[in-house]
Amino acid sequence: MRIARTAGFKKAWQQLNEGEKALARKAIRNLVMDIGYPALRVKKIRGTEHIWEARASRSLRLTFQIEGNTIILRNVGHHDETLERP
Repeated sequence: MRIARTAGFKKAWQQLNEGEKALARKAIRNLVMDIGYPALRVKKIRGTEHIWEARASRSLRLTFQIEGNTIILRNVGHHDETLERP
């Protein structure tokens, strides 16, 4: 699978501290290797058609969608803030 990042993801990424970025990088690697990786707890976001969330840590989430062979990273950040704007 390939990775693409939206402008919103890139902007949100800049708001993370180095520890959060390290956790997010690890989650992205796991997502690319195995979308069903248990620690990610991937699930569809309610009320959306094609947007999913993955867990990078207890409070850090990634949102993404899949188009063909590409995972499009949409947002990253703390749980509530990120899931309000998937």
